[in-house]
Amino acid sequence: MPRTLLLDLDGTLVDSVPDLAAALNRLMTARGLAPFSFAETARMVGDGVERLVQRAFAARGRSACPADLAAYVADYGTNFAIATQLYPGVDATLRAMRQEGWRLAICTNKLEQLARALLDRLGLGDLFDAIGGGDSFPVRKPDPAHILATLIQAGGNPARAVMVGDHANDVLAAHGAGIPCIFADWGYGTQAMAGGAETIARDFSDVRPIVKAMLKV
Repeated sequence: MPRTLLLDLDGTLVDSVPDLAAALNRLMTARGLAPFSFAETARMVGDGVERLVQRAFAARGRSACPADLAAYVADYGTNFAIATQLYPGVDATLRAMRQEGWRLAICTNKLEQLARALLDRLGLGDLFDAIGGGDSFPVRKPDPAHILATLIQAGGNPARAVMVGDHANDVLAAHGAGIPCIFADWGYGTQAMAGGAETIARDFSDVRPIVKAMLKV
């Protein structure tokens, strides 16, 4: 039975806040609103682009309209890989696991097309058996059906799968699907979000030995 590593994207594989914040602040400036710091933006990330824009406008005492969301998607869709970078250890770890026969899959609330484009730009696009985006299925994290649908596309099985993510959505979705979750301590989530995870990884390079121990391989 194949072993599968399911991975969140933003805050787990990539530090995308610089580009997310830049596009958000261009929108804020265009609407006459105050910009956000990287830290403030990071706290709003994790539930998809629509929730990010809604939270940003709410924080400024306004309600986002469809035109605001469209403007943000258009801007970020052009500028999604200006300053975004892989976290240390991601490339080497994933390639080593791929050589060991692991199936790799992305389960993210980011739009699928953007996720694919970003992974291609960062040189990782060829490593994944499936990419389940926030618009790939009728549901998305924290709904466990998002993880299960992505896992099926990757040809994996819940009994031989582990999820890695930096948000409460990752932990909730994984556990709902009957899959253990490793909390990514380097990401955007808070320590409170790590409470339900089976374990915490301090660095991406720690993921490989941890999942081997969890699946006893």
